[in-house]
Amino acid sequence: MAVGGNVRESQGTVEFKKKVGYFEAEVIAINPTIEEYKDLLGIELKEDSKATEYLGVGSDGTSKIRIDVWLQDVKGGDKFKAVFWLEDTKKQNKDKTKKQYINNIGITSWAADEENLPTWFVKRDYRVAYTGEAELMEFFRNWLAGIDFMADSAELMLEWRKVIAGNLKEWKDEIGGKYTKTVGVLATIKTVEKEDGPVSYQSIYSKAFFPGFAIKQMRQVDFNNQDIIRQLKFKPNKELKPYERFVLNVVGEYGCKEYYTFKDLHDYDPASNLVESNAFISDDGGDF
Repeated sequence: MAVGGNVRESQGTVEFKKKVGYFEAEVIAINPTIEEYKDLLGIELKEDSKATEYLGVGSDGTSKIRIDVWLQDVKGGDKFKAVFWLEDTKKQNKDKTKKQYINNIGITSWAADEENLPTWFVKRDYRVAYTGEAELMEFFRNWLAGIDFMADSAELMLEWRKVIAGNLKEWKDEIGGKYTKTVGVLATIKTVEKEDGPVSYQSIYSKAFFPGFAIKQMRQVDFNNQDIIRQLKFKPNKELKPYERFVLNVVGEYGCKEYYTFKDLHDYDPASNLVESNAFISDDGGDF
């Protein structure tokens, strides 16, 4: 079934129109309470809403937490929710031959054991990362970019036992603080097949971000052009700009699986989404 037109989703007294594209955002809330939903986001939750139920337990008894980071587009004022999932398990690759390590400024490295970690990495305090931690810290490093990460005194690390128990006060207190900067974010559309056909939802790509100030440089390059992407892949890593690394993450093998486009944030048109519209999009087109 093909679906056309713009769909508005209502929650409380606020209506949201789905958007797609990159934008510069400010953080306005992290795991908001019912009161913060109303005061900070202008949303009155229904009595049976599960929006503020952030803690959970897996079938194997593993503790989990959902981190909802609410973002506001500095240009148009639209609000979006980026979702991160953390699990109280140590992060390993699929065949369990390597572990992911994280240091005290949020940088990660994969290795079979500590002896195989890079020399530069072990100069700082580190430990094995927990599942989902690397993605959240990638966001924090862009959001708290006012920290001088080159300084020996720099520190950016989750107090895991507090976080997995739902205590996020330290991070909520950082909102609007001296270290915070705007963040470059990609709005995407997640499409799910239902009995009556595909249904689309607003989403945010949560595996990569870029400095908000770089949005001006992003606009100067058409990253929907596959020739530019191919050239970017051959560029030495040390020469890549942060926003170029972001683009390569999005288009990579393990990158974004949802509908997106490298354009300024704009209203989503289902007709441009192959999955939702049944329309043909050529390999040379500007949408992915």
